[in-house]
Amino acid sequence: MNLDQFKLTFRKLGWLAYAGLLVLVLLAYWLVQLWLGPKVAGFSVTKGELVQTVVASGRVQSPARVEIASKVTGKVVSIPVVEGQTVRKGQTLIVLESSDERATVAQARAAVDQAAERLRQIRELTQPVSEQTLAQAKTTLELAQKQYARTRELAAKGYVSQAQLDDSLRNLAIAQNQLETAKYQARSLKEKGSDYALAEFALKQARANESAARARLGNTVIKAVADGVLIARSVEQGNVVMAGKTLMLMSPGGKTQLIVQIDEKNMRFLQLGQQALVVADAYPAQRFAAVLGYINPAVDATRGSVEVKLDVAAPPDFLRQDMTVSVDIEVARRANALTLSAEALRDGTGMEPWVMLSEHGRAQRRSVRLGVRGDARVEILEGLREGDKVLPATGVKVKEGQRIRVQG
Repeated sequence: MNLDQFKLTFRKLGWLAYAGLLVLVLLAYWLVQLWLGPKVAGFSVTKGELVQTVVASGRVQSPARVEIASKVTGKVVSIPVVEGQTVRKGQTLIVLESSDERATVAQARAAVDQAAERLRQIRELTQPVSEQTLAQAKTTLELAQKQYARTRELAAKGYVSQAQLDDSLRNLAIAQNQLETAKYQARSLKEKGSDYALAEFALKQARANESAARARLGNTVIKAVADGVLIARSVEQGNVVMAGKTLMLMSPGGKTQLIVQIDEKNMRFLQLGQQALVVADAYPAQRFAAVLGYINPAVDATRGSVEVKLDVAAPPDFLRQDMTVSVDIEVARRANALTLSAEALRDGTGMEPWVMLSEHGRAQRRSVRLGVRGDARVEILEGLREGDKVLPATGVKVKEGQRIRVQG
């Protein structure tokens, strides 16, 4: 074998050695990878703030529109407000002609004064006079009784005639009748007597008539029943308006509320005063705040939900009656909670949730106790520590005890 052949043979053997060494290296790498287990994506247990919300949809319920109408028929004298103006409760909106009503009030006032004067006359004049008349009737009766007794004695002795005795008896009867009449009149003029009661009743009736007249006069001035904004007007000065016809339309400044149906399984999380973020479907980029103000004590059996109402303190201008909204009610918040991605949770809605944990390079099943549940993460109360690596619940098929390497 010459030199060239030797060199060629050596080169061939060298390449075979290199190839064999490469195969050995690859085999060793494969065996190591097989021993260490497959690489799988996982989640870390970390600490941080966690917020739990209850999400639902509902509709807007703004204060109803108020129709302003007249209670009486009359001619419009003045309209001291304009369309679009903000008005206060009790502010004058429309003034009607009221000369007839004012005259009626004056007549009713005069009738009240007359009835009051009649009652005063009974107290100050008629009652004292009746008492004097009663005292005089008593005196007259006493004199008549004495006169009759004396005349009867004289008649028995024959000193006076029977006619004189009859006159004396008649005078006694007249005095007795006068006393009874005086007693009746005195009783009727006292505070519980019939004449006094009639005078009091007449005064009360006159005052009631005056109140009714003043009420009719008050109906000629139409006022705002609540704070709000006048959004429409269909009357002008000089128009003759009919009773019951709508003259103005007002939007009262009451509370704007959101009516939301919450799944009954979330009832245990709800409390009055909880804050919420709201977005209208028509304006998805503009969120606004609301507060939970009412929880219906009854559950809708057909839908399995409970109705709640949220108060909107500062409703945006675009909000309209019956507009559809989505609501996120904040029901819990933890400032430094131990959290894990919800994607790693297994049997999360059951009684015994668990995770597949990477421990000492092997997959281990671990039961956990949960706390607050956020949109993407859940609070871990027991079962895990900060920094633990947990496998996702779906997409990775790993058996308990299997060697694994968790990434990410």
